[in-house]
Amino acid sequence: MSNTLGEKIKVTIFGQSHSEAIGVVIDGLPSGFRPDMEEVAAFMARRAPGLSELSTSRREEDKPQIISGLVDGATCGAPVCTVINNSDVRSGDYGKLKTVPRPSHADYTAMIKYSGYNDIRGGGQFSGRLTAPLCFAGALCLQLLAECGITVGAQILEIGGVGDLPLDPVRVSPEGLYAIRSKTFPVNDDTAGEKMREEILKAKQDMDSVGGIIRCYAIGLLPGLGEPMFHGLENRLASAVFGIPGVRGVSFGAGFAAARMRGSEHNDPFEINDGKVRTKTNNHGGILGGISSGMPVVMDVAIKPTASIGIPQNTVDLNTMENTVVTIGGRHDPCIVPRAVPCVEAAVAITLLDMLI
Repeated sequence: MSNTLGEKIKVTIFGQSHSEAIGVVIDGLPSGFRPDMEEVAAFMARRAPGLSELSTSRREEDKPQIISGLVDGATCGAPVCTVINNSDVRSGDYGKLKTVPRPSHADYTAMIKYSGYNDIRGGGQFSGRLTAPLCFAGALCLQLLAECGITVGAQILEIGGVGDLPLDPVRVSPEGLYAIRSKTFPVNDDTAGEKMREEILKAKQDMDSVGGIIRCYAIGLLPGLGEPMFHGLENRLASAVFGIPGVRGVSFGAGFAAARMRGSEHNDPFEINDGKVRTKTNNHGGILGGISSGMPVVMDVAIKPTASIGIPQNTVDLNTMENTVVTIGGRHDPCIVPRAVPCVEAAVAITLLDMLI
């Protein structure tokens, strides 16, 4: 069940990058929920391809067709099944790659795992295309979380070594997250955003790619959500986010910087603020012992440079078992970080709602 996320709300994603369609089945949503489909469409548009020079030129409408689970616009208790058609495919771009694995792709490992029957076209089931149905499911969960007073949002923290101004991890607000979400390039400091764009376009001109870091926040969580050891809040969130293609690392709060701190620097002093237990700082990222503390959850997600680049690369020919060179054609993002922002939000929203139920 590797394509299924969640325990009480089960999200199962199906399809391949160049199959007739992709989609998702969501089981466990409460009945009587009336999703705002305009909000869903706006959320999915943030991930959609072909909308700027910073992304792939592949154009997909990404219009979800709900075929079950809603009656008169409300969930009826049955699983919600949604299909998204694939239309702008060029499978011929991948014909020669069946036995010539692309560096940093799943081509080789998938061939071994599935005895050569894997779908190579567009990366098959390993493609970032599968994050479209993930975002549909996440958009529904975000609306249900909002009804509980919980907001999830993210910013691009870094691209190509250019950093954004992070939000205050103690006082991050829904308004601040909505302001970033409303931008076509989701950063806090627009000047930094322009420099990031320059790095992406420079890499594109060089037929190369760049990666970056996304910082995701969840605010409004009450203390007590999560379990110790192997089912902690960090464990569940990290597991979900690692399902997004291209994720290379996840950290919480101060993250790896904590390793360079003393305890006196890293520890967050408790205080009573407006009658609630809070902490003065938030190096713990809103999670202690795998359980939410009531402070904002702060998670950083490292995204690798797009693996498909136009520069010739060394690889092997699995037919002849000789070294060779591959030059990747087709249409690819010079940086997947901007389009990955809603994907991270979606994975976090699905996980939080699942744990809350």
